[in-house]
Parts: sequence; C-alpha cells; structure tokens
Amino acid sequence: MTASAPPTTSAGPDGRSGTPARPGPFRWLWYALGGGLPRRFSPWVLHDTSTRTWALRHVLRSFVQLAVPIALVLVLVPGPFWIRGMAALGGILLALFFSIAYMTETTESRVKRAGYPAGTAQAARDEQARERELLDGGRRREAAARRAARYRARQGR
Repeated sequence: MTASAPPTTSAGPDGRSGTPARPGPFRWLWYALGGGLPRRFSPWVLHDTSTRTWALRHVLRSFVQLAVPIALVLVLVPGPFWIRGMAALGGILLALFFSIAYMTETTESRVKRAGYPAGTAQAARDEQARERELLDGGRRREAAARRAARYRARQGR
C-alpha cells in the first residue's frame, strides 16, 4: 500500500467534484459480501462508510450476507417450514446483533482495505456531524431572529 491516502472525491460527469462513482450491481454485491473493490472505487467506499446513512447501509450489507445461508436453511433443512422459518429468524436476529455490535470496526476494516488509514471513516463522520451542527445552528438562529421580529412587530415595537 502507498503512504498517501486515495482521493476523497472524484469528478462527476460535469467535471465538478461530488459524490464518487458507484460500483456496478455485481461489484456492489461482491463488496457487500466482503470482497474488495478496485482502487478507483476507494472514494466511494469512504463515502459509503461515512455518509449520514452509513449504519443503514451496513445493515443492508449484513442482510445481503445473510441471504445465502438463510435460503439454504429454508430450502435444505428437513422438517416443517415453520421450524425452518423460526431457525432462520433466530439466525437473522443473532447475526444482526453481532453485526450491529461490531459495526464501526467492520466499516473501518472496509476503509482500510480501500487504502485509507485506520480511523478515516470515523473522522469523516465526525467532520460531517460538525458541519451539520453548524448548519443547523445557523438555521436555528435565523428562525429565532424571525420569531423575535414577528413578536416585536405584534407588540408594536
């Protein structure tokens, strides 16, 4: 691996930088199952693990990973379907429990495989949270100023 981290964004079709290029459906499926992506998708991996919906994306990847063993249990295990279904449900719940418990470690592992230093995804999420807080704080201040102006106007001041 190189000492420098991959770029955090890529140029879009219009030449401006923005959301990185997404992998195709088959590459995404490989990525969801735990495989690596080519270096050109490294900015997307960082985006995927640090965007506002990163936790939901992680759970979706977990469901994709669970699809094959759950289907095998439902199809190949002998016995009444309701027993197989309950076994599958128990497996899903247990797997999701562990998946959520190790969510940050799993996403950091994905980011490391994409060529970024450990902790990059958490740092990106923290930075985005600070930016959102600044924007929300400004909006709240503007709304408070508008309410104060309306109050003063009603009071005849």
